[in-house]
Amino acid sequence: MIRKKILFLTMILFSALGMVSCSEEDNTVDEFANWQTVNEGFFYSLSDSVKSVIAANPLETEWKRIKTWNKSDSVAGVDTDYILVKVLQAAPATETEMPLYLDTVTVHYKGCLLPSLSYRDGYVFDISYTEPFDEDIAIPSKMAVANVVNGFSTAIQNMRRGDHWLVYIPYQLGYGAAGSSPVIPGYSTLVFDIKMVDFWSVDFEENRR
Repeated sequence: MIRKKILFLTMILFSALGMVSCSEEDNTVDEFANWQTVNEGFFYSLSDSVKSVIAANPLETEWKRIKTWNKSDSVAGVDTDYILVKVLQAAPATETEMPLYLDTVTVHYKGCLLPSLSYRDGYVFDISYTEPFDEDIAIPSKMAVANVVNGFSTAIQNMRRGDHWLVYIPYQLGYGAAGSSPVIPGYSTLVFDIKMVDFWSVDFEENRR
């Protein structure tokens, strides 16, 4: 029943999108009407469901709830101190290392928003490959772990080579209330499909030049 609740969250989201607003001047529809309410409602509901799944089975491997890298696990946190992860494919058991904050990584990724009026699958604001994804020709994106938003940084610091995750990032660990104009509105939950390819330290990169 708990897993079914997670699936029903999408239906709840679409219902919220029905509460649109129109401009009194030209009768145009606001693409992101009630955006803060929609995003907060979705994230808190998903968070509650994931916590229930993990509480029911501490050995759960399909869903993860990971605290942001810059807050201590010894201090009680709130829901928005965590990212939520659905594991699409786990790394081989032989892979045990994970990137550090000062490392550089290569990943395949796609970032999108929650569904809105014109984008029923969520507006794709950034992507590292041409769809449909083909691992044989796609070139992974290279980035410094320290140069991305906290939620993304938290995810990749917990991934091993070969991990493929769907990551839900609350706006507090993304672009906040201000957003990243004009592409990402304020209060946006970020949804990233991420596949970890490789990572290395700054010292290693300097030595191989």
